[in-house]
Amino acid sequence: MTPDYDLVVIGGGINGTGIARDAVGRGASVLLAEMGDLAGATSSASTKLIHGGLRYLEYYEFDLVRKALKEREVLWRAAPHIVWPLRFVLPHHRELRPAWFLRLGLFFYDHLGGRKLLPATKTVALDRPPLSLGLKSMFKKGFEYSDCWVEDSRLVVLNARDASERGATVLTRTECVSARREGDLWVVTLKDRRTDAVRIVSCKVLVNAAGPWVADMLSGVVGANRTSNVRLVKGSHIVVPRLFEHDRCFIFQNGDGRIIFAIPYERDFTLIGTTDVDYSEDPGEVKISKGEIDYLCQSVSEYLEAPVRPEDIVHTYSGVRPLYDDGAEDAKAATRDYVLELDGGEDGKPPLLSVFGGKITTYRKLAEEVLAQLEDYLPFKRGLWTADAPLPGGDFPVFDFEAKVRELQARYPFVGEASARRLVRAYGTDAWSILGDATSIEDMGKPFGAGLFECEIRWLIDREWAGSADDILWRRSKLGLRLSAEEAAALDSYVHSQLAEVAERTA
Repeated sequence: MTPDYDLVVIGGGINGTGIARDAVGRGASVLLAEMGDLAGATSSASTKLIHGGLRYLEYYEFDLVRKALKEREVLWRAAPHIVWPLRFVLPHHRELRPAWFLRLGLFFYDHLGGRKLLPATKTVALDRPPLSLGLKSMFKKGFEYSDCWVEDSRLVVLNARDASERGATVLTRTECVSARREGDLWVVTLKDRRTDAVRIVSCKVLVNAAGPWVADMLSGVVGANRTSNVRLVKGSHIVVPRLFEHDRCFIFQNGDGRIIFAIPYERDFTLIGTTDVDYSEDPGEVKISKGEIDYLCQSVSEYLEAPVRPEDIVHTYSGVRPLYDDGAEDAKAATRDYVLELDGGEDGKPPLLSVFGGKITTYRKLAEEVLAQLEDYLPFKRGLWTADAPLPGGDFPVFDFEAKVRELQARYPFVGEASARRLVRAYGTDAWSILGDATSIEDMGKPFGAGLFECEIRWLIDREWAGSADDILWRRSKLGLRLSAEEAAALDSYVHSQLAEVAERTA
């Protein structure tokens, strides 16, 4: 029997979309199914950093740190609109790790990963402006080093878009309800969660990249008789009004051995996180607890003149990391590296590959390693390629972002500087396609608040699988921080009316 696809990927997070993009780019026919929205779970709930993971050096995870450090500049070059350098300031806390220990760790951090473009570590004074503003006077010295910021959920969407534009079938809000082996193929049953329509497809290889549901896929859908190796760990974040006037991120050490980031966020806010809490409930219902709120507020307040209080919080989010269970006693010590498990293949059974763990930073390398394990079963026509290929909108040099903002403003002078910057940050060179032939604000269509217009919404529906106001306000953007409840409801109504029109036309 001829299969419908070479590869079916279950899961539309960063790992699933990265695997789909890489595979279709090598010539395989690919279908990706996601039961909700792209990046609807873990991949939109990260700390939004492309980083080596400085604290992982303490757990001797040198291979993971090296691999992640090397990816920073690769991803920056691939998507300079949604990935950009960020300088991190690590205050020296005299009662915690000694200064020589921090200096040694940062020496390794600077030299493990082939850094070429990012600035090196330096010692900084914390007792004079601008870094002293807001900090307690007891902190005199710190170390400043480089990592990168990423719009995590947009990274997922751009991988899905690139996969789709190269020929992959991408189905959102489509659940895999069963998968069974028939001879040398997989037969996969998919259900559209909006219409209950059922679609049955066959494939040579099945990839289980379901994130927090990876074990549920194995036991409930595939029917594998095995013990789960996944350890679910919850990470939560809080957002407060901007704490610092400068553009640095603080990385604060805690007495419990963890670290907390305080990161400039969406111009007017500071993002604080994250926690590490073992989790055993429904990953789809995850939310921050009072204990986590108190922990984050207390941890960051140890360093600040004015404490952060729960009543200061304007937004929270939580995600569940599907870590590989390596037997670590504490959640904070569990490995962040990925583990790939292959079932079938050499024994004549069609292969099933399951993905455990992983970091956004290393998703591209993970995809390469997945396909290395599957290359005997898939019809590849080319080898490694993603390291040098820009993601949609990212086809400009890494240091040209400001020039692109000026260029957009020159072409569309009716778009203000703040809106031009947001559009280029979100869409890169695709911003020109969104605005099209517009010659005035009126040509951009109906306004929905915070610089969001009808032309952008139509793009998100037509090109980026947006199906609700939440998809647009919290995953395709962070405009949910700025729109009122009434504006968000009007947006949701508009999105559903547009989707209804599309459904009617295609019925």
